Amino acid sequence: PQQIQFADDMQEFTKFPTKTGRRSLSRSISQSSTDSYSSAASYTDSSDDEVSPREKQQTNSKGSSNFCVKNIKQAEFGRREIEIAEQDMSALISLRKRAQGEKPLAGAKIVGCTHITAQTAVLIETLCALGAQCRWSACNIYSTQNEVAAALAEAGVAVFAWKGESEDDFWWCIDRCVNVDGWQANMILDDGGDLTHWVYKKYPNVFKKIRGIVEESVTGVHRLYQLSKAGKLCVPAMNVNDSVTKQKFDNLYCCRESILDGLKRTTDVMFGGKQVVVCGYGEVGKGCCAALKALGAIVYVTEIDPICALQACMDGFRVVKLSEVIRQVDVVITCTGNKNVVTREHLDRMKNSCIVCNMGHSNTEIDVTSLRTPELTWERVRSQVDHVIWPDGKRVVLLAEGRLLNLSCSTVPTFVLSITATTQALALIELYNAPEGRYKQDVYLLPKKMDEYVASLHLPSFDAHLTELTDDQAKYLGLNKNGPFKPNYY
Repeated sequence: PQQIQFADDMQEFTKFPTKTGRRSLSRSISQSSTDSYSSAASYTDSSDDEVSPREKQQTNSKGSSNFCVKNIKQAEFGRREIEIAEQDMSALISLRKRAQGEKPLAGAKIVGCTHITAQTAVLIETLCALGAQCRWSACNIYSTQNEVAAALAEAGVAVFAWKGESEDDFWWCIDRCVNVDGWQANMILDDGGDLTHWVYKKYPNVFKKIRGIVEESVTGVHRLYQLSKAGKLCVPAMNVNDSVTKQKFDNLYCCRESILDGLKRTTDVMFGGKQVVVCGYGEVGKGCCAALKALGAIVYVTEIDPICALQACMDGFRVVKLSEVIRQVDVVITCTGNKNVVTREHLDRMKNSCIVCNMGHSNTEIDVTSLRTPELTWERVRSQVDHVIWPDGKRVVLLAEGRLLNLSCSTVPTFVLSITATTQALALIELYNAPEGRYKQDVYLLPKKMDEYVASLHLPSFDAHLTELTDDQAKYLGLNKNGPFKPNYY
């Protein structure tokens, strides 16, 4: 057989560009790398302005200064982000259009504390379109999209938030939302319970007059149940976290897609063959494990609940104690909503270059405070990426200082947040308009009929068509033809 001739190819290969050509080539390559990096970052990451937003005097185009954001001039960028989000939140926009005429939230004064992203902005502007007045702060010091906060401020929302707040800034922003002359909140929308806790502790008279609280996180719901058990919850609260449309969608599918995004953007890690331990196999843990397994990682699970542990076993994961695998794993991910899941003892025993991050809401899961000691050196590598270096040279890669990885270090899928946001909006409408006596001073789940309504609003996006029960089938199952189809305990 004839030999394949590579001569021409070789000849082409050796035709190097001239000196000038080479220089311009390298310049264009480096330039394009810079461009692609800056376009992936938030518009504000490259800002040299280190002045605290609290020290700036800013006004929007209408002359209002009832806000505190990084830079009001970024409002135009933020508006584009919000418009992009609206395209994939058609159900929430549909709810906005349907209810805009009757204004079911007219008179509602909602104080909110959530992640301030393009998706949340669509929710906030929906609540305003339905008649509410809103004042908003961020539930996480790293997750605010500065340009989106600017767009909300430009649109007239009293928003107090920026990326990279200090602990003091965080509570100051919450206080500015609550403590304002001539305006008193009558509804709370919370994510994590910090706002509810602040109003309860600092402004008990305001707290007593609140008509309803809507909470969407494990941590916040836990705090509400504690208040209820102690007989101190004097207002009805809606536990959105355990609604089917939050638990089985946002927690599961959102984390399944965003865990990889957050880890890749911060560390460029390759998952094939890596050993990963996921602490907690609730819906968040299930989503994380599914994504990691699909990329070829060897996944271990830690659990306290025998039912979740058995589910992990049936899904093909080894259920272990963290101490059994801590020396060998490459990545540790917490998803429990608990505290001190990863202790200093665990951190001391980790191998060099182990990546540690949290997918639970609060920043309590990893004992980060124990790492702020004189013998350890902290080295900032990238935005939200720190190397914590031990005296022997071992380093642990800590992401977002133990705060929520996906919202601090990347973004989350818009569509799945539309489901949660629609559920939150309906919960607020339900609590605000409920006749006196329907809800006592306790924690409630959203009625199943509403969960099903939220799900139905999202089906047109997939061109999905529901089958309708015949009268005979409905009678056989003991159901109403129009639902609810699931029992309250589902």
